[in-house]
Amino acid sequence: MLPLLRKALPFLTVAIFAAAAYNGWFFYSRWRDAHETERTSQAMEVEEAQRTINMLGGGRLKILNFYASPNAIRRGEHANICYGVYGAKSVRIEPPVELHPAIQHCLQVSPSRSTEYKLVAEDSLGHTATEGLVLQVAP
Repeated sequence: MLPLLRKALPFLTVAIFAAAAYNGWFFYSRWRDAHETERTSQAMEVEEAQRTINMLGGGRLKILNFYASPNAIRRGEHANICYGVYGAKSVRIEPPVELHPAIQHCLQVSPSRSTEYKLVAEDSLGHTATEGLVLQVAP
């Protein structure tokens, strides 16, 4: 039995090394593919986040929207004034209405005559952005 084992030992050694090399290659390639997939996924997340930041103003102060709905009412009716700002520290509407910085916010108004509203947004560096609208009020 020993001579048979001595004859088979080189072949068994080669077979064991080949199996170990195959298993090593298999696990390494799986790890490499998973690592590459994770890297690609992270790059896509960064790219999407950058697109979102650019859409919102690229980190700068920006008035995203400012409108009235409807833009004309009869005396005694209500309208919504909606606004959205990005990068603002403070926001105000003239004539005075209580506000807070938001990407989208609406408030209800009921002026007795046609009124021009002005949205003023200010960032922490002192930069300001303004936009205006007129809400028409019919008698």
